[in-house]
Amino acid sequence: MTKTKHSARILVVDDEVNYRTTLESLLTSEGHSVITTEDGVAAINQLQEKSFDLVLLDVRMPRVDGIEVLKFIRQNFIDTQIIMLTAVVDLRMAVDCMKLGAFHYLAKPYSVEELLSLSNNALEKRSLVIENKVMKSELSRLAQSSKLIGQSEEFMKVLELAGKVAPSDSTVLLEGASGTGKELFANFLHKNSPRAEKPFVALNCASIPDTLIESELFGHEKGAFTDAQAMRQGLVEIAHGGTLFLDEIGEVSQVFQPKLLRFIQTGEYRRVGGNKNFKSDVRIISATNKNLIEEVRAGRFREDLLYRLNVITLNIPSLTNRKEDIPLLAQSILDRKNKQREKKQLHADALQALVEYSWPGNVRELENVLERAIVLCNDEFIRPKDLALPLHLKASQNMENNGSGKIGSAISIQELETEHIAAVLNNTKWNKNLAAKILGISLKTLYTKIQQYNLKEA
Repeated sequence: MTKTKHSARILVVDDEVNYRTTLESLLTSEGHSVITTEDGVAAINQLQEKSFDLVLLDVRMPRVDGIEVLKFIRQNFIDTQIIMLTAVVDLRMAVDCMKLGAFHYLAKPYSVEELLSLSNNALEKRSLVIENKVMKSELSRLAQSSKLIGQSEEFMKVLELAGKVAPSDSTVLLEGASGTGKELFANFLHKNSPRAEKPFVALNCASIPDTLIESELFGHEKGAFTDAQAMRQGLVEIAHGGTLFLDEIGEVSQVFQPKLLRFIQTGEYRRVGGNKNFKSDVRIISATNKNLIEEVRAGRFREDLLYRLNVITLNIPSLTNRKEDIPLLAQSILDRKNKQREKKQLHADALQALVEYSWPGNVRELENVLERAIVLCNDEFIRPKDLALPLHLKASQNMENNGSGKIGSAISIQELETEHIAAVLNNTKWNKNLAAKILGISLKTLYTKIQQYNLKEA
């Protein structure tokens, strides 16, 4: 008999003890985790305490019948699949159950093969629903290289440590400048863990307003706020059993930090506007381009949250510290970006220019430069002129020409930072997205700096 690939959490609801016992024994032998209840009230209590992948639900039961439980599940647990069980063959009842959101309707007595086949199909459907929910982030990730490329000593040290850490369930903090490939390392940790077949869900904490990040992570109930027209699951619920990647964790507001800490400690959370506690089993991997120890000292980040996040810390090296990897990275990028029949190649002089450049934007900047060069070059070879002079290099040159005398003089770090940010903004014609990438900070941080230093567009 074919067994399902992964263990599922199944709730069996039937007022006949023989059916409950038989189903529990059968599904447990298939490797599933099974809980049984004798009526609708007990079923609803179980659903409020635990999350289930599949519910085998008898239609006719005392107190609260299966139809009411079906409606309750559909209103509160979108991904949970339901197979209705009944001793009475009623076509209209079957149609009504399907309209209400049941996966299938099975009449007693049923064969073992039929029940297992339906259960497996229902679980496969649930997997597809979950995969569809994370498809957007998956497509974004697939657009990038899914492989960690490099052979430098600095890179190999981090990769070796990541290989040792991956099979554990410990939280991991990835530290490194913007564009170094922290999400690729997070994906590597997930793919090489026991959770590899479960969802990998990523959230950029800097891209979500402070007022919405709780709803994004924990979900919300219908009517929780003005635009909450329906119940919505949060990312922690979607990622159950898998990995939750919190990018730019240093941008999480101080108001939300205690709630995030509690979730990491207990796995418990509440949807916004709700009063029921839910649990989700996820591995937390976070990333930052900030010095969180300095953030703690400045009072902007909770020390106890930092200790929870950095059980293991991986420091991702910048491209400047692994220049011997540039030829490998450049070739990999060209292989992915080339769309023409006649593929573009790097001229030796262009490769030399890439190796000599400082790459403050790291691998992401290298990818952008090469993508532009593919479009600009006139023949099969990418030459130095096709690489163009990056905007931030112009900005740094202007800084050297206009204020080099200030370096080392009696001028504060704040004054230097103010001038540098202003110069980058002016050189990018106040394109804040581009300026933030060049400066290696989030867009949210850039807006804060503009307000803090009272910078204005000329």
